[in-house]
Amino acid sequence: MKLIGSLTSPYVRKIRIVLAEKKIDYDFVLDSPWAEDTGVTALNPLGKVPVLVLDDESTLYDSRVIAEYLDTVAPNNRLIPASGRERISVKRWEALADGVLDAAVAAFLESRRPDGERSPSWIARQRGKTTQALKVMSDELGDQAWCHGNSLSLADIAVGCALGYISFRLADIRWRDEYPNLSNLYEKLMQRPAFAETVPQD
Repeated sequence: MKLIGSLTSPYVRKIRIVLAEKKIDYDFVLDSPWAEDTGVTALNPLGKVPVLVLDDESTLYDSRVIAEYLDTVAPNNRLIPASGRERISVKRWEALADGVLDAAVAAFLESRRPDGERSPSWIARQRGKTTQALKVMSDELGDQAWCHGNSLSLADIAVGCALGYISFRLADIRWRDEYPNLSNLYEKLMQRPAFAETVPQD
């Protein structure tokens, strides 16, 4: 299988980490939907990454769909509980983390628009969502070692990718100082090769 994506996308990072943690072999093909000669739109009508191209050339897109597929086809190191409240807890964490990313990405992209086209109120709204969700993450993590259960799950991967992206693109948001428990979780995640080897870079 092939993973199509960029080195800066936090959603792509999430799938790279899932693939590494599940020890699934794949080819990583660099492509950005922002490039003029991008091939992403031919694989995903939404023009977004990541895209997973399966061996039969069919495609999957949206990181949540891809992560669930990968966890199903490779039963080792399960990252999502099979059913019930435990499964919903992990998926809820993922939705919260992905929501943080949606807001943080929107704020960053808006900040890069030319003068006269940029909306400070839109940036402030998205940054407000980001900071509010960080507080909720911290409150819900509390003094737990992991977001859910007693070991790494997709919840931790999604949260780690959100925290990493904020450090990368919105570094003035001092979440490490304000939320020591999130900082401790991220430092623990960064000890894992899957995280250390996928730090976003321009």
